[in-house]
Amino acid sequence: MMNIHPENKDFHILVVDDEIEYQRAFSMILSRKGFHVLTCSDGQTALNMLAENEIDLVMTDLKMPGMDGLSLIQKVKELYPSIELMIVTAFGSIESAVQAMKYGATGYFIKSSDPESLLIDINRMVRIKMLEKSNQILLHQQDDDNDLFLDSRTPAFLDVLETCKKAAASSINVLLLGESGVGKEVFANYIHRLSNRKNHHLIPVNCQVFGDGTIESELFGHEKGSFTGAVGRRIGRFEEANHGTIFLDEIGDLPLSVQGKLLRTLESRTIERVGSNRPVDLDLRLICATNNDLQKEITEGRFREDLLYRINALTITIPPLRERKADLPGLIEYFLQRICRDQKKKITSVSSETMDALLQYDYPGNVRELRNILERMVALNDGTILHGNFPYASSHPAKSAVSGSIPENSTDSSSGFACLRDARAQFEKDYIEGVLKHTGGNVTEAAEILQITKRQLWNKISEYEIHRTSL
Repeated sequence: MMNIHPENKDFHILVVDDEIEYQRAFSMILSRKGFHVLTCSDGQTALNMLAENEIDLVMTDLKMPGMDGLSLIQKVKELYPSIELMIVTAFGSIESAVQAMKYGATGYFIKSSDPESLLIDINRMVRIKMLEKSNQILLHQQDDDNDLFLDSRTPAFLDVLETCKKAAASSINVLLLGESGVGKEVFANYIHRLSNRKNHHLIPVNCQVFGDGTIESELFGHEKGSFTGAVGRRIGRFEEANHGTIFLDEIGDLPLSVQGKLLRTLESRTIERVGSNRPVDLDLRLICATNNDLQKEITEGRFREDLLYRINALTITIPPLRERKADLPGLIEYFLQRICRDQKKKITSVSSETMDALLQYDYPGNVRELRNILERMVALNDGTILHGNFPYASSHPAKSAVSGSIPENSTDSSSGFACLRDARAQFEKDYIEGVLKHTGGNVTEAAEILQITKRQLWNKISEYEIHRTSL
C-alpha cells in the first residue's frame, strides 16, 4: 500500500457518481490516504458544490441521468480551468477516453481496475500541483539577494540577526519594531527563509494600505454574495499563506473590529471567510511589524492588549541606519547594483565628494531614504562615475518652514528663515495633507489628483509622518 503524504490533506476531491455504493467506496479509499473527499450524485449538484468549496480534482462517472460526465467536464473546465478532471466509468472504451481527454480530462479510470492504479494517478496530480506551487515560490524568490542587504559590521545589528536565526527554528510569533524604513519586511523574509517553512509562501500584507471595509476580506477571504461586489469566492491572505508565513506590516493600523477576528484566528488556528461559518484549519507562522508605540495605542483605545500578548511572543527591535554607519558603504554598493540594473545604467564608482556626503548623512528615513536618494542620483547621473550635488532629503521637515521661522535642521539660524530645501519639503507635506483631507483619506483618489502612483504617495505619507486619521 502507498504511504500517506502530508500534502494529501490539502488536496480536495469531489466524487460525482449516481451509484451511492461507488461514492462510498471511492470516499473510503481516498480518505484512508489522507485526501479530503466530498461526494454527490449528479452534475448540477456537483457544480453547486464547486461554487461553495475549494476542489482540486473532480472524479465523475461517465453515464449519469441528466448531465453526463463529458458535459460536466466541459462545464467545469470552462468555469474552473485549474481543477483537475478524471472520468471514472464501468464502461471503458478508447472512444470515450479520447473524448474525455479532448474535453480536458487528465485521468481515466475503469471501475473494475485495481484501485492502486487510481491512487498512482491521483498522487501524480498532487505532485504536479506541489511542483507548480514550488515553481511559483522560486520565481517569487529568485531575485532575492537580501543576504547582501543584511551583511553587517555593527555589533547591535549582528545581535538582531542572531536572534532572528534562533526565532526561525520555531514557529513562535514575532513582532518586529523599528523606525519607518529600516527594512522590517526584509527581516520577516530572512526569518522565513531560515525556517522549516521556507518551501512555502511568505505572504506580506500592509495593513495600512487597505481601508476598513476591505481589510477583513483581504485577510480572511469571502464567499460569493457575502457583500455588494462579492461576485465570487475569494481566498484570503491567511489561506494563501497556509503552511508558510504571513507577515502583517503596520499591524498598529489594523481596525479594532478586525483585531478581534485576528485574535480568534490566533487562538483557534482557524479562519472563517466573510459570509461563511465553516472554519478552515491553518498551520502558519505569524510575523508582525509596526513603528507605532503599541502601548500608547492600547492606552488610547486603538489596539487590543490581549492581541499584543498574542503577537509579541518574541519582540525584535531593528536599529535605525544612523546607528549602523559602518554598514553604509556595503549598503550603498548593494543598492547601486540593483538600481543600475533596474534603470539599465552602468556606474563603476562613486566620486569621493559624493561618497563623503552619503556617509555623513543621518538618514532619518533609514534604508528606504538611502535607496530613494540613490535612485534619484542615478537617474540624473551621466557617465560611469556617480557624482553631483547630494540631495539632503530630510524625512523630518520643519513644522514652521513655510511661515519663515527657523526649523530645527536649518543651516542658517541668523537669517530668521528656513532653508529652501526645508521650506519646499514643508510645502509638499502641507499640500499632500490638504489633498488627503479633500479625499477623506482616500489614498487612491489623492494619488490621482497629485498625478503620482499610490506607492509614491504612501512613501510620502511615511516620509512626512502624515496621519490620515487626524486630518
